[in-house]
Amino acid sequence: MIKDDEFIRIASYMKQRYGIDLYQKKVIVNGRLENYIKRGGWQNFNEFMNAVENDKSGNQEKMLVNFLTTNHTYFMREFEHFDFFKSQVLPWLKQKEAARKDLRIWCGAASSGEEPYMIAMVLADFFGMDHGNWDTKVLATDISTKELQKAMAGVYSAEQLKNIPPQWKKRFFKSMGGGMQYQVVPELKQEVIFRQFNLMDPFPFKKKMHTIFLRNVMIYFDEKTKRELVQKVYDTLEPGGYLFIGTTETIDRNSTPFQIIQPSIFRK
Repeated sequence: MIKDDEFIRIASYMKQRYGIDLYQKKVIVNGRLENYIKRGGWQNFNEFMNAVENDKSGNQEKMLVNFLTTNHTYFMREFEHFDFFKSQVLPWLKQKEAARKDLRIWCGAASSGEEPYMIAMVLADFFGMDHGNWDTKVLATDISTKELQKAMAGVYSAEQLKNIPPQWKKRFFKSMGGGMQYQVVPELKQEVIFRQFNLMDPFPFKKKMHTIFLRNVMIYFDEKTKRELVQKVYDTLEPGGYLFIGTTETIDRNSTPFQIIQPSIFRK
């Protein structure tokens, strides 16, 4: 069982490097790391953390992050966002960017890929025959390399696809035989660029974004970290650009420069 000082060490490490607040999650931290530490031959959590901090390759740190960041997502999650994106945001962008035909959309918590692929499906659906004339590639980032590998493979079970409209399933997924598993078709896969990225790092974008999806990730951050992140997002959006957060998440209305469109949809 994890000792208090070991827990504080791990929680502080995650907070300082990744902004993730685990101080109330001792049982979760213990449960997720215990077996890995035993299997790795470390005597205790401190020994493991010494290995994390001394590992020049960064592999142990990656393992730590993969274990401690929850990735629960599914297709069509909070679908009202995609409805709004298609009915309000995209018509505005189509008009605004008619000359350049270049959309910059970032999904900042890509997890195992369901959300960025959903965004790409909505884009393909909206632009239809004109899709090829537009650059609508979605940048999808996540802190977890393990989840990104799943996302890039783009393989999902029939159960995971059960809420997807039949015409989308037919168009964007191919059965891998037996109808139990499906893979994202290459045409959709090439519309999403997956990268590992820590939201606490400076944003590296050369051009400003039109829309940012940052859903169900701020639940891990304390108020100060959240405020700073929201400000960074605001600064990286084009004027009039949109931010989507999870429907159960909140942004302090008094401290944000954003205009509130709906409780989880904000506009610069």
